[in-house]
Amino acid sequence: MQVKNSRINKIVLLVLVVAISALFLTMVRQFLMAIFMAGLFSAMVNPLHKWLTVRLRGRENLASILTIAGIVFLVLLPLSFLVGVIAAQAVHVGQSVTPWLESFIKEPSTVTGYLEKIPYYEEILPYRDMILQKAGQAVGIISNFLIDSLTSMTKMTLNALLNLVIMLYVMFYFLTTGDVLLKKILYYLPLAHRDEERLLHRFTSVAGATMKSTLIIGILQGGLCGFAFYLAGIQGAVFWGSVMAVMSVVPAVGTAIIWFPALIVLALAGDFSGVLLLIIICGAIAGNLDNLLRPRLVGKDTEMHDLFVLFGTLGGLTLFGILGIIIGPIISALFITIWEIYGDVFQDYLPDVGRINRKS
Repeated sequence: MQVKNSRINKIVLLVLVVAISALFLTMVRQFLMAIFMAGLFSAMVNPLHKWLTVRLRGRENLASILTIAGIVFLVLLPLSFLVGVIAAQAVHVGQSVTPWLESFIKEPSTVTGYLEKIPYYEEILPYRDMILQKAGQAVGIISNFLIDSLTSMTKMTLNALLNLVIMLYVMFYFLTTGDVLLKKILYYLPLAHRDEERLLHRFTSVAGATMKSTLIIGILQGGLCGFAFYLAGIQGAVFWGSVMAVMSVVPAVGTAIIWFPALIVLALAGDFSGVLLLIIICGAIAGNLDNLLRPRLVGKDTEMHDLFVLFGTLGGLTLFGILGIIIGPIISALFITIWEIYGDVFQDYLPDVGRINRKS
């Protein structure tokens, strides 16, 4: 009877643990990404925090404040300045593009001049009126898109600021009491200590390598493409370069979302030197950096196969949005690690198929 009551108590306890945990996670779900990023950045700056703690004779709180202040002044403030420059150029680009398109549509002679430069102009000529009509509709769509984008960008900025404040606040406690919290979490995981350390090591190594590769590739691609825009005489080179730095996380297409339409516009305007610049710098050089560097940067530091890096990135973007480029490879690495742990624990029950190289 006592054994039965004990079993019922454990079942009820497990049900309550799952139910209340699910309720709590649902309640704080909008802050989970900020908490996750706080844990990620805390792990990355933890060596600096420990060094400051030693220099400050064990005053962890002061070391945490100085670490976070360093992040704000060395990273966030310059980034805010860059965002201000990007926003100013974005407004300028938005104010200049729409009138240019409207004048482009309202002057048939100008359109005809551009169309004459296109191969097989005679075959296109009967559809000239339809092209003008569709172009006029495109102007309206672009104008609405710019207005909607400014509104959504305002909302995104406010949400980003809120999440940033939460992330910095959580980082303070992660840096001071993170070890205690981590030990508590690992205590509740019914895994061997060696396996827990293995998962934790893989998590931190992949997270650091992914963030490093994303930052390096984004800066290189955005910088190169922005420089190409500047050389080609395209207005708002800093703005477009920053947009392409963000777009660099999109596999396969990446920065071409921006520079390929610009190439078409330059070709229609007869600026073939600009077209050549974009093809060489944006297409041939910057376009191949992602395929060349990302698998090497991520895979080299984490011992993951290029395919796991690729599909982790693609799947992460699909499931988590822009932050999926960091979260996706982490999940892939944990997937590999957990199966390696499974192979070690149940090796006595698995068939002997020869020695397998576990370097993934």
